[in-house]
Amino acid sequence: MYHNGLYHFFYQYNPDGVTWGNGNLSWGHSVSVDLVNWFALDAALQPSRSFDANGCWSGSATILPDGSPVMLYTGIDARGDQVQNVAFPKNASDPLLVEWVKPEYNPVIPVPADIKRDDFRDPSTAWLGADGLWRIAVAARVHDVGGATLIYRSKDFLRWERNADPLYLAHAAGMVECPDLFPVSEPGVEVGLPASGAGARHVLKMSVMDTVQDYYVVGRYDDTADTFVPEDDDDCRSWRRLDYGHVYASKSFFDPSKNRRVLWGWANESDSVSDDLVRGWSGVQTVPRKIWLDEDGKQLRQWPVEEIETLRSKRVNLLIPEVNAGGVNEIIGVMGTQADVEVVFEVPALEHADVLEPNWLLDPQSLCGEKGASVPGSVGPFGLLVMASGDMQEHTAVFFRVFRQNDKYKVLMCTDLSRSSTRDGVYKPPYGAFVDMDIEAHGGIISLRTLVDHSVVESFGGGGRTCITARVYPDHVVNGNSHLYVFNNGTGAVKVSSLDAWEMATATVNVLPDGLIAASSVGRAQAY
Repeated sequence: MYHNGLYHFFYQYNPDGVTWGNGNLSWGHSVSVDLVNWFALDAALQPSRSFDANGCWSGSATILPDGSPVMLYTGIDARGDQVQNVAFPKNASDPLLVEWVKPEYNPVIPVPADIKRDDFRDPSTAWLGADGLWRIAVAARVHDVGGATLIYRSKDFLRWERNADPLYLAHAAGMVECPDLFPVSEPGVEVGLPASGAGARHVLKMSVMDTVQDYYVVGRYDDTADTFVPEDDDDCRSWRRLDYGHVYASKSFFDPSKNRRVLWGWANESDSVSDDLVRGWSGVQTVPRKIWLDEDGKQLRQWPVEEIETLRSKRVNLLIPEVNAGGVNEIIGVMGTQADVEVVFEVPALEHADVLEPNWLLDPQSLCGEKGASVPGSVGPFGLLVMASGDMQEHTAVFFRVFRQNDKYKVLMCTDLSRSSTRDGVYKPPYGAFVDMDIEAHGGIISLRTLVDHSVVESFGGGGRTCITARVYPDHVVNGNSHLYVFNNGTGAVKVSSLDAWEMATATVNVLPDGLIAASSVGRAQAY
């Protein structure tokens, strides 16, 4: 949340170790003035009462009309039930909001009779309805119904009443988590909107446990009935994904200082628990992203917040008119382990694209595995090779491949981890999705931006229409620097309209305000 000139980030934190823990989950707390450099504070919420004796799980912040914040969070009580609790700052005028008070009247929402004790969690940011009542969404799995996002109403954050109908039912999805309902401006308008019920179209995002993916859809929220109707498919598992890679349990907030909506995403580790113990930390947050509704009115666009560019230092402008078939050109002059690369490609001969088999549309991730970066095609694969060793035995490929479907073209975007590491025990899947844009109408032009930060590779295709985050663990970075390349493994040349790469400075992450590294904060949410 943004409060009195500071960004506050609260996150799931085990103060006793780097793994999930057992009964001691707390709310870590860091503050920033720019969303980039963060200072660690003491944990905001820790298990201390009967209503959260076994853990302070996820929740949300709400800024009240008088400017003071309030927290709603899931507590695991002494019996193991998931209940919803409220917390207030001890001193709302304290800019750091260091101390929080959990009233004795908690829980404010006990687990309902039609919901299992461990299927009721993650209260959302509250919004004020036209009737003057506050609303929140809570994730649940209702007996004999399935995954549900429930609505509760209150006038005082103390007494909450459940709406008769759920906001949305996901019959086939099983348990859903971390619901996020927010309004969006008109298509193509990048201005964010605060949580509200009136007028605007809304986006509903849910995290689905069965697939460990975040799905979203644009739709209409009825602020009288407190129900949501998608404008697309009603099965949430066929909705669009916020990120087609390694991101889960994302959460957005409205930033009033710049009138934008900002998205955070969690990318957990994909090597082993023993590696976590050696590192001393586990799990990262992705770069915060500005999100808005695309011109087509159906999909969200995502882009790293502009403040990330303050870390840009040395710049390299690679002047190559095109990359020939089989070509690999190194981007020399920037440190490959911390880099920001923006490249614009132009395909001169779309008509040569391979024909798209209809069944490929159903599973683009498997298609990326079948047709990885080393498999030549007519138009592509072309893109970037990042975190690459000097002998190319290790590299991560981020690329496009164009297919022809009747008289249209489909652009596949992939992140290929098959050669990202020579280590054993590392999860190295292909990631992929089709970029929802008309490349022909754009003159055969498509852009790619990739942020590389050691074990995290975040890529934004087609101006942020498709995003893929990956975790990579190459061996070679222990002994030296990584390399960056632009490549083309298609049979035809691809033009490079522009390519700019920046070496990125190191952000200040979870440092105490007095400048000393907080040893206890290393296990919290070390950014990279």
